[in-house]
Amino acid sequence: MKIDPNSKADLSAQIAKAIRDAIISGALIVDERLPSEAELSDQFEVSRATVREALKRLAAQSLIRTQRGAFGGAFVNRLSFEEAYGQQITTSTLLLSMNAVSFDVACEARFALERACAPLSAERRTPDQLATMRAEIFRQSQPGLSDESWCASDVAFHRALVDGAGNPVLSYQLAGAVEAMQPLMNMITFTARSRERIIALHTEIADCCEAGDAGGIETSLQELAVYTSELGAEMASKRKKQ
Repeated sequence: MKIDPNSKADLSAQIAKAIRDAIISGALIVDERLPSEAELSDQFEVSRATVREALKRLAAQSLIRTQRGAFGGAFVNRLSFEEAYGQQITTSTLLLSMNAVSFDVACEARFALERACAPLSAERRTPDQLATMRAEIFRQSQPGLSDESWCASDVAFHRALVDGAGNPVLSYQLAGAVEAMQPLMNMITFTARSRERIIALHTEIADCCEAGDAGGIETSLQELAVYTSELGAEMASKRKKQ
């Protein structure tokens, strides 16, 4: 592991990248103890404070964990998909907000990704995931349900459909689409949408999922995508007139 002391890049960032690259390449394996702060300081020819900052960066990315005691130190962490979901959602949310991604672009990406899950979800969904979808449909139909709660239920419904694909890599990749893009769409369209129409489409999706009808799921998702895009255009038109 090496760094370039003449580079303008922050030294702690360089050290963190060097260690991260070693983890990714397999040079450092899961549960392996990293050299001590003093050893890393000597190796990279930097202060211990710089090393400590690098380790904090790695810990923030869940790449390492620290333990106290006689057998303590910093160890390579086993990163799980579940732990990485939050980072994926945060990153997607920031990308959408900072890069001013248009509603249509976000809508197209979000539903294209979800439709990719349809064949797998039709084949692999579990009874529990189907029950979650049915429970969220029932929740959405309750009178007096707040917009915030309705949006949360909407996300939970689609999360169950995506997880029904039984593929943790796919679920991780779609975490941003479902839990970052979808709340954004809900926030823009909630005043104009018909809950009844969306509930009807959710019911069709759940029915097709239960029947193992992948084509039916894709058709209903496509209809939902078109409806969502129409709502976005409607809200944009209203804003221009104000």
